[in-house]
Amino acid sequence: MEVPSDWFSTWFDSPYYHILYKNRDAHEAQRFMDNLLEHLHPKPTCKLLDLACGRGRHAIYLNQKGYDVTGIDLSEQSIAIARQSENERLHFFVHDMRNIFRPDTFDFIFNLFTSFGYFQEDYENVVALRATTASIKPGGKLIIDFMNTQRVIDRLVAHETKEVDGITFDVSRRVEMGFIIKTIQFQDKGQDFEYQERVRALRYEEFLEYFQMCQLRLAEVFGDYQLGPFDPQKSERMIFVLKK
Repeated sequence: MEVPSDWFSTWFDSPYYHILYKNRDAHEAQRFMDNLLEHLHPKPTCKLLDLACGRGRHAIYLNQKGYDVTGIDLSEQSIAIARQSENERLHFFVHDMRNIFRPDTFDFIFNLFTSFGYFQEDYENVVALRATTASIKPGGKLIIDFMNTQRVIDRLVAHETKEVDGITFDVSRRVEMGFIIKTIQFQDKGQDFEYQERVRALRYEEFLEYFQMCQLRLAEVFGDYQLGPFDPQKSERMIFVLKK
């Protein structure tokens, strides 16, 4: 089965995506957000953007902390669900991150849990980052949380099966043409399904090149959700704090 280059527009809108990942650790995500807020100290008047927000769980949590938050995502179904939680200081929009969204508006933009590097062509990632930079107020900050690519490749699990809600997902992983590719195959109600996740295997040095092209200054980089120091070989994450 041929998987389209814009795989994210179909997979993220699929109900099976949310079934497969239903057991993700929400408490870990909230602790990470708490650590970021404690470190960054956003003022109560700051405007925050959750970029590639999915169903909005992080945007909702930030709003519960008292902030004016906007979430954007390409998935219409995810945004429809997120909008059920809207209030006067929490709004969601369907938007492609390659296009500029509200120039010079946000004090902080969060792009979390490896929600970057999905595009087939490398230049599209630069286009997306430039568009994101345009949305930041002068002096504002962008936080990008990405997997530590080298560590992921070194520890790649080639094959596993997961059973969730009575569905057996057959998951295989490989590195090919500069992408980490996860293929997900399963049957449901007598029908065969196949989806892919394709994330560009971006390394620390490549991100530095992106930042330079977009005139973003790297202020800090952390290696885990406790905001520990980044170690290229050992850290689980690359968490960049960038200033416009």
